[in-house]
Amino acid sequence: MKQRRRRWHTDMMLTHCPYCDEKRPEIEFAYAGEAHIARPVDPSTYSDEEWERYLFIRTNPKGRHNERWRHTHGCGRFFNAVRDTVTDKFERTYKAGEPAPRPFAGGVRGGPVAMPGPNPPPAPPASGRGEK
Repeated sequence: MKQRRRRWHTDMMLTHCPYCDEKRPEIEFAYAGEAHIARPVDPSTYSDEEWERYLFIRTNPKGRHNERWRHTHGCGRFFNAVRDTVTDKFERTYKAGEPAPRPFAGGVRGGPVAMPGPNPPPAPPASGRGEK
């Protein structure tokens, strides 16, 4: 008996869009940053350093991380995903506006991040190289 050949063979990662409810090739999606970033209530009270921290500084953890993605070549909508940054595998996707799935909620390992007020706590000391 002759085996059927698969029409398309690819090692491309498939990502689930929670709005389309389909798994689609990774090239249809665009990374849009860390998920669950709280906007400042009154940005005018922020110093330049605090505003820079809000705009550019993210957690970038090794392991599970809540991220924001956009289905650019599909429905065009933003959604959130739990992705392992070590294996590059999506563990779960969920609609924007939904709370972070546990155990990541509450600021743990990529969960919701609340911006501090005008006087943020001091940054932790650098560790490792060059210190005695």
